[in-house]
Amino acid sequence: MHSSTFEYLKPTDAQISQMARVREAVATCCGVLQADMPDGPDKTYTIRKLREVGMWANVAITRNPDGSPRA
Repeated sequence: MHSSTFEYLKPTDAQISQMARVREAVATCCGVLQADMPDGPDKTYTIRKLREVGMWANVAITRNPDGSPRA
């Protein structure tokens, strides 16, 4: 694990733009799931996992495979 793993990593302007596109895509997918899935624990789980995927996508944008900050 990289020494900065648990530290705040301020994204670059380019990364902020990439993160916004990812958030928009995740939000669009979430809207489809909310509209087309019946209410219940499976829908709740699916949407929670989608939120998690969005968060990990942001990490991937800001870090290299070894965990070091992407410049």
